Amino acid sequence: MPDGVRALDAAGEEFYPCELAAPLHTKSSILTRKVHNELGLPGPRYPSEQLPAGNEEVPPLRTHIPLVAAQAPPQLIGAPLSDFADEACRAMDRHPDAELLVFPELHLFGDGVPDRQRVEALRSSAEPLDGPRVEGLADLARELGVWLVPGSLCEAGTRGELFNTQIVLSPAGELAGSYRKIFPWRPHEPYDPGDRFAVVDLNGAGRVGLNICYDAWFPETTRQLAWMGADIILNVVKTTTPDRALELVLARANAIVNQVFVVSVNCAGPTGEGRSLVVDPEGTVLAEAPDAAPTLLAVDLDLTALDRVRAVGTAGVSRVWAQFRPGEAPIDLPVYAGRIDPATWAPQPRE
Repeated sequence: MPDGVRALDAAGEEFYPCELAAPLHTKSSILTRKVHNELGLPGPRYPSEQLPAGNEEVPPLRTHIPLVAAQAPPQLIGAPLSDFADEACRAMDRHPDAELLVFPELHLFGDGVPDRQRVEALRSSAEPLDGPRVEGLADLARELGVWLVPGSLCEAGTRGELFNTQIVLSPAGELAGSYRKIFPWRPHEPYDPGDRFAVVDLNGAGRVGLNICYDAWFPETTRQLAWMGADIILNVVKTTTPDRALELVLARANAIVNQVFVVSVNCAGPTGEGRSLVVDPEGTVLAEAPDAAPTLLAVDLDLTALDRVRAVGTAGVSRVWAQFRPGEAPIDLPVYAGRIDPATWAPQPRE
């Protein structure tokens, strides 16, 4: 192995496998899968239970996922769902190979132009996730045959809460996952905070971490999602203020320090500041909207890039998820009344 590169087996014991003269990952190499699992690399896309017993060939897991991030102005509260269906269909017509279609935060909850976001209007439009709105959106996802993230929704809680909730709908028309925004933008937003993080598996085409706007300002959120095995952070945004320029920095920083893809899709003008972007695990911008005009960012994400950067390091040197050595003491974090435990530092493997 290259000097300074250390590996652990499943029991946490250090060992030194064969010299690696080339990147670890190819699209269909069984040997690649075995090496990846033997190395104990964080967040492997090839779980050990999927390895062949001998030399038999097994179908490779998906290594790419084509996505479209739709920078668009919000639909007005009360607009028929058919308006959004038409919008989503137009996006798919332009990019028929897309498998993941993502819209901005609160895309179906515009409150006029300028967008007033009145509490009473938002609350009156809220529904539980088993209501007719999500049912209609699920039907749309099935008709399109796509993983659909219609931004976030106003969710009515069982005790009168108002949540800002991001959902993921599967191509089969099922609610695959949901996430209530943990960090509402206070004092400007009326939403009750959620209390748990969420990731969603896309049936062998990666794992997405759900993330809403101001969450990105708290680095713990992206770190937690990466630790939960997320390949792609879907940060849906409704930024109408000049600090969008700072969010572009945060998107790249969160991608770099967690070695994940970040998709930050903001609403278009005249409501939003736009400037949506897609960032790779080393912070390289793969696609970016230059302004607030409505646009579609279409990107084919190469998921092997994530594995590669975690194996050889960001810029070929920094392997943040392989920082600790066996037996090192936990690091207390008084701000959280918690700690970093080296024994549990690496991201969780996919099931």
